[in-house]
Amino acid sequence: MAQLSAAVTHIRTRSTGAPASATLSPAEIRRYSRQLILPEVGMEGQCRLKAARVLLVGAGGLGSPIALYLAAAGVGTLGMVDSDVVDETNLQRQILHFTDDVGRSKLASAAAKVRAINPNVLFVPHETRLTSANALEILGGYDLVIDGTDNYPARYLVNDACVLLGKPNVYGSIFRFEGQLSLFDARVGPCYRCLHPEPPPPGLVPSCAEAGVLGVLPGLIGLLQATEAVKYIIGTGESMVGRLLLVDALAMQFREVRLPRDPTCPICGDRPTIRQLVDYEAFCGPAVGREAPSPEARDGQITVEELDALVRAGAPVAVIDVREPKEWEICHLDFARLIPFDAVVRRAAEIPRDREVVIFCRSGARSQRAIDELHRLGYTNLRNLSGGILAWAERIDPALPRY
Repeated sequence: MAQLSAAVTHIRTRSTGAPASATLSPAEIRRYSRQLILPEVGMEGQCRLKAARVLLVGAGGLGSPIALYLAAAGVGTLGMVDSDVVDETNLQRQILHFTDDVGRSKLASAAAKVRAINPNVLFVPHETRLTSANALEILGGYDLVIDGTDNYPARYLVNDACVLLGKPNVYGSIFRFEGQLSLFDARVGPCYRCLHPEPPPPGLVPSCAEAGVLGVLPGLIGLLQATEAVKYIIGTGESMVGRLLLVDALAMQFREVRLPRDPTCPICGDRPTIRQLVDYEAFCGPAVGREAPSPEARDGQITVEELDALVRAGAPVAVIDVREPKEWEICHLDFARLIPFDAVVRRAAEIPRDREVVIFCRSGARSQRAIDELHRLGYTNLRNLSGGILAWAERIDPALPRY
């Protein structure tokens, strides 16, 4: 408890670097009036917000509500890192982007929305992929970092860069109907590696593209992150340092667990072994959702064009769909047989060994993991459909729904 109290004291008494001369114009006073009349905010707190430099990593589901609310709250400088473009599948949850933004740079879309909601905010785009080569330089120019990423390599990279730079990191994550929130500040409490010293094995935790996510959930977790950021900047309230909030949206339950600093943590512990950023793709395994094929399967790929030709020619090829039944309901190939990934080993006897077998999923990751499992059972006649059913819809049957 003493550690948490020290962290809260640090939050309440630390300086945000706001210059003593920071003032608000009459227009800004009108804009922020409902916030200014809060005793915990006042003119001093609003000037701290105006002077703050906040970096948001990611312009997706979490980044969308965070960016909108921090801009509306009056954060003076809002930086954002992202290298992606808006896709139609983003629109269900990434409320920063509209239908007309599909195909547009996410940062261009974000900049327009931030300017529209508050022209007083300086929006700084970093249209690049955050890597170990540029993370320290990009994060170094900000007071506070907010993690809006959706994969393990990025989370560990953000965490380690923040620890090395002595920056606070507002953490949030989402999966299906569940979310997490904390504030990591290794100067006074634990870091992300104290919670997860090592990433899970590649493929163990499916991505949101594979497992799905409730559209409103990133809004809920992102708003909590934005709230924690505003509290930190103003220097009020009870900090989430040393605490982890677990959110179950289906049950609408919020549960808090203590998160102590790990003295053996490899980066923020008593004897740290990590003193510089590492190759995070290698550390966390291949890019999330795109596990590398096993040595036996590297040549076992087939394109959608090749499969289409085999089917049209009446070749004796077996096609196995390892997606979930709910995905099958969205779209499927009439000539395929559904054996969900989790049932592949149990139902292996249904997969022939005497002819060529093509296995596919949404985009090619789960099907490759299924092939790896079947190789352990002695199968040697398997090929992975490169790009999965998404590639089929794009290049063979444009009428097939995409998701």
